[in-house]
Amino acid sequence: MSRNRIILVTIGIMLSLFLASMESTVVATAMPTIVGQLGGLEHYSWVFSAFMLASTTTVPLYGKLSDLYGRRNIYLAAMTLFLTGSVLCGQAQSMPQLIFARALQGIGAGGIAPLAFILIGEMFTLEQRAKMQGFFSGVWGVSSIAGPLLGGFIVDQLSWHWVFLVNIIPGLLAAGLVGFAWVDHPRSQVRPAVDYAGAVLLTSSIVLLLLGLMDLGTAASWLLIGIAIALFALLLWVENRAADPILPIPLFRHDRLFASSIAHGVFSGWALFGTVSFIPLFVQSVIGTSATQAGLTITPLLLGWVASSIVGTRLLIRTGYYKLAITGTSILFVGAILLATVGANTSQTLLMIYVTLMGIGMGLAIPSLLIAVQTTVERRYLGTATSTIQFSRSIGGTLGVSAMGAALATRLAANLSASGLDPELVARLLDPLPGAEAVIDSSLRFAIADAISIVFIIALVAAALAFITVIFFTPRIQLAENSSPKPEDTSTPMIAE
Repeated sequence: MSRNRIILVTIGIMLSLFLASMESTVVATAMPTIVGQLGGLEHYSWVFSAFMLASTTTVPLYGKLSDLYGRRNIYLAAMTLFLTGSVLCGQAQSMPQLIFARALQGIGAGGIAPLAFILIGEMFTLEQRAKMQGFFSGVWGVSSIAGPLLGGFIVDQLSWHWVFLVNIIPGLLAAGLVGFAWVDHPRSQVRPAVDYAGAVLLTSSIVLLLLGLMDLGTAASWLLIGIAIALFALLLWVENRAADPILPIPLFRHDRLFASSIAHGVFSGWALFGTVSFIPLFVQSVIGTSATQAGLTITPLLLGWVASSIVGTRLLIRTGYYKLAITGTSILFVGAILLATVGANTSQTLLMIYVTLMGIGMGLAIPSLLIAVQTTVERRYLGTATSTIQFSRSIGGTLGVSAMGAALATRLAANLSASGLDPELVARLLDPLPGAEAVIDSSLRFAIADAISIVFIIALVAAALAFITVIFFTPRIQLAENSSPKPEDTSTPMIAE
């Protein structure tokens, strides 16, 4: 493509990442108020889970479709679905309507971020990707930082409905730029059949697993989990025999870097995205801040992610991805350890410090592993490999939010029952009438704090597993454009030239 087209596509990608990053943070700060107005705290995690489930299960399908049919049309279809879901979210009048609209929005979002990174992988060389990845991370981070603040401001000053409608203008502009400027590479006229069976089995197994986790401990939940495991086993059988599988089984078998990066993505996504979803609830219900202040609590996490991502990608060529991955995951683990100590009397400042460490860790580890995988896989697997890594973090976050939400609901119900508190007080705490804050019993805040603490403990376990994955299973490989990866001596990491 010409230089001008590359510039236009790059701007479109930046807007796409702006949407993808802002969406999660804007909604996170708005959710306590939404629950306070629409009710249904027991469905709190489903507003996140519906979006993450839909986006997670469609990521591999988008990657495969873009490999087969080109990037442009698939990207435009994804953006259309995302914007339609955003409009419906903004018009929702009940929690079920919002959950449905979030699912539709997620189906579109499943293609936006992965396709953006696939376009980056096709347009730029290794050295250019390392530089551009930091640049894109900076753009991603600016919107992520603005997201919590914008979400809190919109909720406090306007209405929570507008946190979804802000997607419309940048989404239309991004679609127009990419649709106009992107030129797909010529592709073979022989197009293998899309692995729809694999997509259905993947989606069904994850949906049933999440439903089982939502009501863990009952006979029905164990039945659902058992069926999910059976479907996943069937999925592996189908994928091993598919001509063009939606999941790149050969990469899992023969590419240790790819496999370990997927495992790291699952565990780190579980730890961080699950935590981010519940931090605003803790800040507003336990510390007693506004939605804007809740947004400020998340901002340092995102700022740390952005800053470390920019610095890390600049160092990648010099130090190698392995050192960055280990350093970043170690910092993520330390932040999770500190976060697990949070209680009802923890200050907002300490909470901000803890989550900032987690953000710094993710910013160092995630881009380095992504660039390493994009550089080492065969060109024909680029789209599938990139989207599968995105999928791993999304599925980790989806499972994390669902499991954490189930644990939170169970523990909170037990705490309220033991204290003799009316569950309706929770809604009054999250969306109080003017001057009504004083009538809320302080024991309610302690009950919620104790319930949310289990969320942070679960995040710690996931961060520990991510740390173990990097230390013991991630190989050290020399990165070089258009060359086969060469395993290095494990005693000393090779610096990529």
